Amino acid sequence: MPQQAWSDKRERQYEHIKEQTEERGSSEKRAKEIAARTVNKERAQEGESRQASKASTKDVSPGHRGGKRSGRREGPKGETKQQLYDDAKRAGIQGRSSMNKDELRRALGYSRS
Repeated sequence: MPQQAWSDKRERQYEHIKEQTEERGSSEKRAKEIAARTVNKERAQEGESRQASKASTKDVSPGHRGGKRSGRREGPKGETKQQLYDDAKRAGIQGRSSMNKDELRRALGYSRS
């Protein structure tokens, strides 16, 4: 456990999140980081920590958010070039390594909204 100041509940929560994250394929180091950040944010939102940033207290709780910001990021520019390249590789598209983002998107048949 990263901190001894955590309650038994927070220690169980940390272990659960860490195990679930590892089962989804993350490395142990990444799983520990995700679990610690999640527990610390929950602690800040519940007023259990001495210091807390505005982002920790005003943002949506990690449990409610549930990965809404991970994976396919449909922001202003859509998927990353790497995500498009990986999709093209799975689809067996020839010449993908020399394509730019727009060319990959067209080759995959993705539309820009």
